[in-house]
Amino acid sequence: MKNVLISTLFFLTITALGIHSSSAPIVNKDSSYTYIYPTYFGNRINTSASNPATINGVYLGRMLFYEKLLSVNNNISCASCHQQSKAFTDGKKFSTGIDTVTTTRNSMSLVNLLWVRNFFWDGRAASLEEQATTPLTAIHEMGQPLHISVNKLLHTRRYPALFKAAFGSATITDTLIIKALAQFERSLISANSNYDKYLQHLYTPTTAESNGMALFMSNPTPEKNIRGAGCAHCHGGPKLFVELYHNNGLDSMPPDQGRSLITGQATDIGRFRTVTLRNIALTAPYMHDGRFNTLEEVLDHYSDHIKISSTLSPAIRGNYNDTLTHTLHLSKKEKNDIIAFLHMLTDSTFINDKRFSDPNQ
Repeated sequence: MKNVLISTLFFLTITALGIHSSSAPIVNKDSSYTYIYPTYFGNRINTSASNPATINGVYLGRMLFYEKLLSVNNNISCASCHQQSKAFTDGKKFSTGIDTVTTTRNSMSLVNLLWVRNFFWDGRAASLEEQATTPLTAIHEMGQPLHISVNKLLHTRRYPALFKAAFGSATITDTLIIKALAQFERSLISANSNYDKYLQHLYTPTTAESNGMALFMSNPTPEKNIRGAGCAHCHGGPKLFVELYHNNGLDSMPPDQGRSLITGQATDIGRFRTVTLRNIALTAPYMHDGRFNTLEEVLDHYSDHIKISSTLSPAIRGNYNDTLTHTLHLSKKEKNDIIAFLHMLTDSTFINDKRFSDPNQ
């Protein structure tokens, strides 16, 4: 009942604050923005003491997220590679920015970032404030130095007033651009899928969903004839991720060194950040290099095609149903059931929420 009340409060609060519409909610600059989420998400959130969220700050961040003036050719925005209908991914193996040169890794979903400790596939940034600078200025992404972005925004009619409302001054700086974007991105909370309703005792899973959930959460124990997929090793808990780095057996000789490029440790070769599976049915293609186009391909990989390497995650190495092949060797029905459960993680409220949409439309 407590979680039901929280969900109700969530929708009542955003309506009362007037931030469900696309019009700018210009309110007292000290009006803080409250990130509201189910209690089972926990309070180990990653915020910045120097960047407290306000209603106007979040709105400004939303404006900037969709602002093409932040790119060198005025043609793309953050939303170009992070589209709301795709749970803030872009549906591409690799993204293109201001030119035809693609990124080297798949565009990540921007969802429930409030709980993320490190960003990018290799975890190189410790905050959203630190993360935002890279796509804004990278030569093949948005490709524009921040001082030029500042100058462009200063010469618009609306942005000086929006910055004043958010930060108390019409002076626009690169730091304030970053802060506003971070505030908005932290507001991208997805917590209204059928899985959430199940956790709140408001939804009864189908037989396939229930079977898939059991397989997903269970560790295989072949000596006791207990079958499982062991997915919760890396995607456990209500948020569906555990913030660790894993080599999940994509390659015996990983062409992308992953986390090792940041740490310099050989043990991190081929390891990448575990991401949430929320809205996973909307975020194809999958993996850091977008090599799998469907969830069926993903399940086939984990079931039968793990590549052995010295840095293969122990959680995967010891995860098997078949004692002869040391693979999960999931049946077609088991795979279909797991995929049915994964579809339970789709949050249609999130992808249609006007607070996260393009304010110019």
